[in-house]
Amino acid sequence: MAEHESLEFGKADFVLLDTISMPEFMANLKLRFEKSRIYSYIGEVVVSVNPYRSMNIYGRDTIEQYKGRELYERPPHLFAIADAAYKAMKRRSKDTCIVISGESGAGKTEASKYIMQYIAAITNPGQRAEVERVKNMLLKSNCVLEAFGNAKTNRNDNSSRFGKYMDINFDFKGDPIGGHINNYLLEKVSVVPSLTFVLLFVQLVLGGPESLLRSLHIQKDPKAYAYIQVGGQKKSSINDSADFKAVADAMKVIGFTQEEIQTVYKILAAILHLGNLKFGSDGDVTLIENSKLASVLGDLLSTRQENVEKALLYRTVATGRDVIDKQHTEQEASYGRDALAKAIYERLFCWIVGRINDIIEVKDFDVKVHGKNTVIGVLDIYGFEIFQNNSFEQFCINYCNEKLQQLFIQLVLQQEQEEYQREGIPWKHIDYFNNQVIVDLVEQQHKGIFAILDEACMNVGKVTDEMFLQGLNNKLAKHAHFSSRKVSTCESLEFDRDFRIRHYAGDVVYSVVSFIDKNKDTLFQDFKRLLYNSSNPVLKSMWPEGKLSITEVTKRPLTAATLFKNSMIALVENLACKEPYYVRCIKPNDLKSPLLFEEERCRHQVEYLGLLENVRVRRAGFAYRQTYQRFLQRYKMISTITWPNHELPSDQEAVKKLLQASGFEQDSAYGKTKVFIRTPRTLFALEDQRAQMVQRIVLFLQKIWRGTIARIRYRRMRASLIIIRCYRRYKVKAYIREVAHRFHNVRNMKDYGKHVKWPIPPRVLRKFEEALQGWRAGQLIRSLPPEDLPKVRAKVAALETLKGQRTDMALQRAWEGNYKRDQPELASFFTLASSELQRKDKFMNVLFSCHVRKINRFNKAEDRAILITDRHLYKMDPLKQYKVMKSIPLYNVSGLSVSPGKDQLVVFHTKDNRDLIVCLQGIEPPGESRIGELVGVIVSHFKSEMRKIQVNTLNPIQCSMHGKKCTIAVETKINQSQPDFVKSRAGYILSVPGN
Repeated sequence: MAEHESLEFGKADFVLLDTISMPEFMANLKLRFEKSRIYSYIGEVVVSVNPYRSMNIYGRDTIEQYKGRELYERPPHLFAIADAAYKAMKRRSKDTCIVISGESGAGKTEASKYIMQYIAAITNPGQRAEVERVKNMLLKSNCVLEAFGNAKTNRNDNSSRFGKYMDINFDFKGDPIGGHINNYLLEKVSVVPSLTFVLLFVQLVLGGPESLLRSLHIQKDPKAYAYIQVGGQKKSSINDSADFKAVADAMKVIGFTQEEIQTVYKILAAILHLGNLKFGSDGDVTLIENSKLASVLGDLLSTRQENVEKALLYRTVATGRDVIDKQHTEQEASYGRDALAKAIYERLFCWIVGRINDIIEVKDFDVKVHGKNTVIGVLDIYGFEIFQNNSFEQFCINYCNEKLQQLFIQLVLQQEQEEYQREGIPWKHIDYFNNQVIVDLVEQQHKGIFAILDEACMNVGKVTDEMFLQGLNNKLAKHAHFSSRKVSTCESLEFDRDFRIRHYAGDVVYSVVSFIDKNKDTLFQDFKRLLYNSSNPVLKSMWPEGKLSITEVTKRPLTAATLFKNSMIALVENLACKEPYYVRCIKPNDLKSPLLFEEERCRHQVEYLGLLENVRVRRAGFAYRQTYQRFLQRYKMISTITWPNHELPSDQEAVKKLLQASGFEQDSAYGKTKVFIRTPRTLFALEDQRAQMVQRIVLFLQKIWRGTIARIRYRRMRASLIIIRCYRRYKVKAYIREVAHRFHNVRNMKDYGKHVKWPIPPRVLRKFEEALQGWRAGQLIRSLPPEDLPKVRAKVAALETLKGQRTDMALQRAWEGNYKRDQPELASFFTLASSELQRKDKFMNVLFSCHVRKINRFNKAEDRAILITDRHLYKMDPLKQYKVMKSIPLYNVSGLSVSPGKDQLVVFHTKDNRDLIVCLQGIEPPGESRIGELVGVIVSHFKSEMRKIQVNTLNPIQCSMHGKKCTIAVETKINQSQPDFVKSRAGYILSVPGN
């Protein structure tokens, strides 16, 4: 039973219909088509409805869903039947076959392509190059055979005009290693003017490259050629150029040489030119009206023009020892032309099939070395056809479908009967239409229609189609499934033309016109000799009988009917020895519409495909059957006896208890390995109970699983935490041991371990390392004299403040603080002035003193001195015995600004916006910097008083002079001897020497 589809899409398996009737069947088929469910089951038979649109159900994701699954585990699909055939072949080493049937336009060719693609996709997981090559050739062969053997008809843009059976050979690992193709009854009438035309003709004319068309003397206009102009007027939905290139590429991949491909194009072009040959007469002489085409044909067929003209206009006849050339009439010449075109096309197609077989057939296979060689066969053959005018081809095609339908019914009935007997279930006889009587009507020796047709063809003298119909009337007049106007009163049948066969699919009226000619398949020996004598070796090989001499007597060749009958018998025998799988294709409408479902049209197809009989056979007593183990696996949750696992002696006993508990014991039977359910209603009831229990089970499993996941996550987190703690403890201990080892004698070292390299600490001990390094600093500081400590603190403050912003901080020299020694003659005056200030302002320490260059209120530069104590900043005039010109309390200083260069510019920012701008000078030796010392002592002093001061390093410096904003910039001048201030538009410029 197909899962994962609700009843809103109808019954996925027709076996599960409540009542088996045509209205019920059609209603379910229509509902599924309208819901875009184009596939359904009848047991293990796939019913496919052509959707007439692209559907996204054949991609890689879909392939993975069906790979290795049972039929009932996924919704109906072609991939399910392909996988079932592949599993049977691989697991049980059984040859299998997939029979695809249906009428023209029902989607048989597309179905075969999807089946081939699926088999290619699921094989060769090891990506062996040789297997990939074989797979690629098998897929490409489809493309080539479609182009040469399919035609555009009124009912189908891609109608198969031949039957194809492909065997795919697999090795013991299930990988494809080769294949073989058989073709049946190529419909040659598709070449000459009709309502069909071969696809590749139009692809060549419309899609061939210009250079190729010129070499073939082909115009890029289908209407220019008589053999395709009927179909060429129709608008094609096919991209001819892309398809032509695809066919050419496919032939190269398969292994056709460039010479062989070129010969194929020449033969196709020759057929098109043959159709344009016109014959006329001059008295009693028949002539070719457009003789230039004979020259073109001679070039394409690699023979002389006069030989082509002679073969078309004359027939060589041997009478005893004499040989004469008998001239054709205009009508005979036209017949010979068409017969030649059809024969060339048929020989070309058969040569292509044979060439593909030569390439893809398994070579040098040894069972002892390579293991068993198994086969999957794919049969894509024309479906039952009923046209307005049904001729010899339709008769053969419908006979083929009779044979396949007979095989289908026999195998299905046989499989059902064998399963019932194997399981010990009583078999119920099923009434169905046995079409063996129709098969006998056609193929029976001496009495069948084929035998009567062959007998008529062997008669001496002029034999007509009316004589053949007379033979049918004489021998089959009393047959229940045969009628004609002479043996019945049906007025729809015309005298001496029509006969009717009552097929399993319905009554079909055939016209006997051309039956004799098509069965004889006459081709004058002159044409065979013409083509055999071609200088093209490929063309020559297609006509081996052309080497016979004119007077040589040959055996009468088998007729087309006999050849086809023999091939059908061989095909059925081949299929009968394989395990069959079926795809039944249905055409929903004649308009190729994806929305229209013509019920009467589909009902007719359902009838002649025997689908309702198939359902009845499948439902012969029981609608559903399954092995005990799989049945329990699906339904065991609906009974406490079997959930979660039963303790009964066998699965059979457990299934019995389950059905008894559910109240369905009377609607089931028990075989040796399977349980059988009689009505679909019971199965649906089991499904409903299962669906209810599955919800509860899912909730229960979710609860258990979420709890399990939470516990697992907790245990992992706890284990991780323990591991982290242990690892941290280990790293800390290892680090401490390493530090103790490296620094065990650090107190006795001169540099207190400065030369010792510290081990890399774990993250948790980085602060510990800083503390240990701080210990060494403390030891060094404690070794210093107390009077040097303020200077050390000042240097540390300068380093912290200016590091990375200014390089010349003079940290390596001793910082003196008082630099009035630069002018000894004024030192006594400075000492007196500072003593007086100390007495007056009660300061404790002098922090810094130095001569400076400053700007006065008149924007003039002048020399001054500054004295910085722990309480005030004094500006002094050295020329007036260091008279105090200005006193600024330190608490009024809000910040310092210095430049990043080597100049000595300092700006003291005050809270009242009356900044002091100075440049330190009088420095000995020249080039020495005192900026670092000035910044260090001031910052250190502020820190000691628990106050902060802002220090900026920038150029230019923004400041305030007498309450006005201005900018101080530093510029270098080459010829400048001493730093000096110059007025600028934005403020002031400090010019410093450049060397």
